[in-house]
Amino acid sequence: MCRSIKQLREGTEVATPAEIEAAALQFVRKISGFRQPSKRNQDAFDHAVADVAGAATRLLDQITALRSA
Repeated sequence: MCRSIKQLREGTEVATPAEIEAAALQFVRKISGFRQPSKRNQDAFDHAVADVAGAATRLLDQITALRSA
């Protein structure tokens, strides 16, 4: 699907918040088909990026926690 989105976890090293947000932005762009949304759709676009970044962060945190246990 999104071949250019980089892997956000390498072994025990986890991506930075900036890397996670960049991947979320790229994912939302791919799904929506818009590189830059119209002003009318900007809020929905920004919320989607924040939701995806939050979900990715939680996932990476949980994976790391499970690996440590």
